[in-house]
Amino acid sequence: MKNFVKIFILFSIFIGYSQESNKIAFGPFIQQMGTKDATICWSTVESEPILTDKDGKTKTIREYKYHKIHLGDLKPNTEYSYDVLNDGSDEGKGKLTTYPDEAIPFNFVTIGDTRNRHDVHGEILNKIMDKNPRFIVNSGDLVRNGRAIEDWEAFFKVSKELMRNTPYYPVLGNHEKDSPYYYDMFDLPNNEKYYYFTVGDALFIVLDSEGIQISEPSFVTDKNSEKFWHEAFDEYFVTQKKWLEKVLDLNHEAGFIFIFQHKPLFSIMKNRVEEAEIARAFWGDIFERHGVQVFLNGHDHHYHHAIKNGVHFITSAGGGAPLYKFDAIQPESVKYKKVEHYMNVEINKENAVLHAIDIHGNEFDTIVVKRRKTN
Repeated sequence: MKNFVKIFILFSIFIGYSQESNKIAFGPFIQQMGTKDATICWSTVESEPILTDKDGKTKTIREYKYHKIHLGDLKPNTEYSYDVLNDGSDEGKGKLTTYPDEAIPFNFVTIGDTRNRHDVHGEILNKIMDKNPRFIVNSGDLVRNGRAIEDWEAFFKVSKELMRNTPYYPVLGNHEKDSPYYYDMFDLPNNEKYYYFTVGDALFIVLDSEGIQISEPSFVTDKNSEKFWHEAFDEYFVTQKKWLEKVLDLNHEAGFIFIFQHKPLFSIMKNRVEEAEIARAFWGDIFERHGVQVFLNGHDHHYHHAIKNGVHFITSAGGGAPLYKFDAIQPESVKYKKVEHYMNVEINKENAVLHAIDIHGNEFDTIVVKRRKTN
C-alpha cells in the first residue's frame, strides 16, 4: 500500500540579476531516484551574452545557473510533493514517488531520438503521461545539437510537464556531441556517461556508444584514418566493457536486465550494417552469457525488433527526428516499421511485457520477456 506524504522544500534562490532571473528556466525535474533518496534539478537565467557576426546581426545566448538539491531519509514507495520556489506559484512544484524496496509490478517508458520535430515529441509525451510511468529513458539524440543552448531550451520546454513528476534517464547520442550542457543540466549516477540503477529486482544499465568528443585532424590521411579512430577510443570502450562485466556480475540475481545504448547492434540500413557488425564483434557474447533480456537503442529513426540467442535487440527511435527507411533486413529481424512511437514496459511478477505504441495510441508490437532464473 503506497503511503502518501508531502514534503515542501523551502528555500529561495538568490542571484545577482533581476527578479525575473529568479524564475525557473528549465525544470524542475527529477534525477537520481532511489528507495530513500532523490535529486531535484532546475536552472535559472544567469546572464544574456550577445554574439554579433561581421554583418552586425546579433544573437542572444543565455547563460544558465544550475541548481540541484539532494533529498535523503525518504520512505520507499512513497509519494512526496515538492516546491523549489515556495513563492505561491505553481512554477516550482512537482511530485515524486520513491522506488519500492521490493519486487512489485511497475511500468516505465522509453523514447528515442526526440531531436527537432517538437510537435511530434510533444504529442508522444502527452500519450506517455497517460501511462503514468515510474521513470522514462531517452535512448539518445535528445536534441539536434547538444552544443546549441537553444536546442536544450526547446527540449526542456516540450518535456517540462512530464519531467517535473517523472525521473528522466538520458543516454548519450551522437547529436549530444559530448556537450558540457548535458553534464551541467543532468545529475546521473557513476561517471554520467555510462551508469546503472535498479528498481525492485530489475536492473537498468545505460551504455555510451559515442566515446569522448574528438575531431579527426585534417592532416590524417585516408590510409591512417581507421587506425586514428581505433586508437583514439580503444581504451575508453575497453574500460566501459570491463565496467559492464563487473556490474552484471554484481547484479546476477536481478530478475530482469535491460541495457540501453544509442547505436544499435543490429541495423536494417545498408549504410549502417557494417558499423553494427563491428559493435557486435566488440561486445561478443557478454549479453547472452549474462542472461540480458533486452538491449534497447535509438539512432536508426524507425522501429526494429531482432532476436539473437534469446536477447531482444530493439531499435526504438521514433520520438521526433525525421523517420528513416530500411533497406537491409537482417536474418534476426522479426518486426520493423517506419513509425513515430514510444514503448511502455510493464514489469510483472513472472514476466515483462513491452508494448510498442504509435503516436496515435495504437499498439503495433508486443514482446513478452520471462523473468530470469537466478538460482
